[in-house]
Amino acid sequence: MNVPKHWRAIPERYRMEAGKCRKCGEISFPSRLICPACNHNEFDLVNLSGKGKLLTHTIIRTAPEGFGDFAPYAVGIVELEEGVRIMGQITDCDPEKLKTGDKLTSKFRRMNEEGKTGMIMYSYKFVPDIGI
Repeated sequence: MNVPKHWRAIPERYRMEAGKCRKCGEISFPSRLICPACNHNEFDLVNLSGKGKLLTHTIIRTAPEGFGDFAPYAVGIVELEEGVRIMGQITDCDPEKLKTGDKLTSKFRRMNEEGKTGMIMYSYKFVPDIGI
């Protein structure tokens, strides 16, 4: 990802900002220009809680370039309390012990570093919600 594109994605990546349709209340993450439920085009910004449950996951054993240090790692779909479903990496746990329904919470973490620019990119990852 190039530097300008990364910085444009900051609200979604850093604050988990979503758009809530003013007409039907549908929450879209990332924000959209047109509501997928009712085609309305006016939204309010909402911050997602980052807390949810694991719907499904897979374990990546052969990682793509730039993620080799993380393998094996889990990637899953998490349904947040607001009803939004988000795909993300799951860390700070044994991937083999993950199961559907596990409670997770999002944390702000380092994603990777771009080679030529040296820019370090951050985003959310999910960790087990142990109630702290």
